[in-house]
Amino acid sequence: MTSVAGVRWGLVFWEQASRAHTVITGPETRTSAAPVPEGATFTGIEFAVGTSLRAVPTSALTDGGIELPDTTRRTFRLDGERWETPSPDDAEALVDRLVRAGIVVRDALVVDVLRGHRPAVSGRTVERRFRAATGLTQGVVRQIERARTAAELLAAGDLAADVVVKLDYYDEPHLARALRSYVGRTARQLREGAGGAIALDLDHRLTP
Repeated sequence: MTSVAGVRWGLVFWEQASRAHTVITGPETRTSAAPVPEGATFTGIEFAVGTSLRAVPTSALTDGGIELPDTTRRTFRLDGERWETPSPDDAEALVDRLVRAGIVVRDALVVDVLRGHRPAVSGRTVERRFRAATGLTQGVVRQIERARTAAELLAAGDLAADVVVKLDYYDEPHLARALRSYVGRTARQLREGAGGAIALDLDHRLTP
């Protein structure tokens, strides 16, 4: 499966051949090929930009991840404590518990910046806090999110020329470079649904 660049970190729980795994996934700044183990089942939780783990800097997760040791089919260990492995139905309850315990934290300044607010601190302070919370610069976050939106629009049937205008790319070659770097598909492949499995929600794709 093609793994697409993304700006969020997450927790992934998966099981194969009766063996359980828990992985902290980090933001990804480029596309890559991701293995999908045969017969494995997955539950994933994606956390909002601006949140981070108390015990692990997000910068240490960027373009990588950490498999947590001592995982069983029922529990996993995180930040020195043992937690119940969630199903898709109770993932939100796990997140609430992690937040209440202070294991998942949020930088309010970063959240304000993402909402378009102008903080009363220097730009250097904002960028330092932003990188600490997200593992990325503000510019990289904007570029990745724009490329993902472009992929969704193209998969829904938009023409490349229209996407260039909607998302303020310089021209179609500029869009093509962004798609190649962050999505791993051409505009034509996205419109035609070609290129194989991809880790991007394109269920709304229309038939051209």
